[in-house]
Amino acid sequence: MTDCIFCKIINKEIPSSVVYEDEKVLAFLDITQTTKGHTLVIPKIHVQDIFELSEETAADLFSRIPKIARAIEKSDPAIKGMNILNNNREAAYQTVFHSHVHLIPRYDDQDDFSVHFGNHMADYTAEDLQQIANQINKQMEE
Repeated sequence: MTDCIFCKIINKEIPSSVVYEDEKVLAFLDITQTTKGHTLVIPKIHVQDIFELSEETAADLFSRIPKIARAIEKSDPAIKGMNILNNNREAAYQTVFHSHVHLIPRYDDQDDFSVHFGNHMADYTAEDLQQIANQINKQMEE
């Protein structure tokens, strides 16, 4: 893809701070540095999001993440944890439409990054949850 910023980074048309690279995957520092060490991991093949990711490309991408995450953690003793985030499509805050995974080191609860998980447990009965699971399960067979 000619206008994809990540493809341009892969092709070395745009500079980046690379932390890992092999024939299938590239990992580099996010220029926003949400927290120090914030890294993006991308497949070298252009694919828009998780919905277009083949099993093979997903295996290539996700199999490298633990190694990269451990390296980030070891690089700074102040790191206390890590969020691994993958946004898909605009409604989920994807802004660069080349599939990528964010590795965001966490230093403490004041490090300018947060995730909110609403608790809607009271809104769903066990039967409601089973119906949702059945709907998803049916799609797994197709």
